[in-house]
Amino acid sequence: MINLFKTKIGRLRILAILEGISLLTLVFIAVPLKYGMENPALVKMMGPIHGTLFLLFLFNTLSVGVEQHWKFKETTWKVLLACFIPFGTFYIDYKILSKL
Repeated sequence: MINLFKTKIGRLRILAILEGISLLTLVFIAVPLKYGMENPALVKMMGPIHGTLFLLFLFNTLSVGVEQHWKFKETTWKVLLACFIPFGTFYIDYKILSKL
């Protein structure tokens, strides 16, 4: 795990996992609590955290894509799309990022 912090791809993988966890927490726990139990506290807390992780993931994906000379139509768009889909970042980490 410590080795992941040493490279840009490693840091992108960490961001992918954190962003995925924050999205799942928001979608499957915080939003149902807000609308089902009328308790918006978790959404208020997780919303900005997820937003920050989302933006960091986007910017780091573009940075790594440029650095690694990824072709946008082959790799970059898939990685970018993953952060919009629940479980998407976990899939992209397994299928693409872990092999780089």
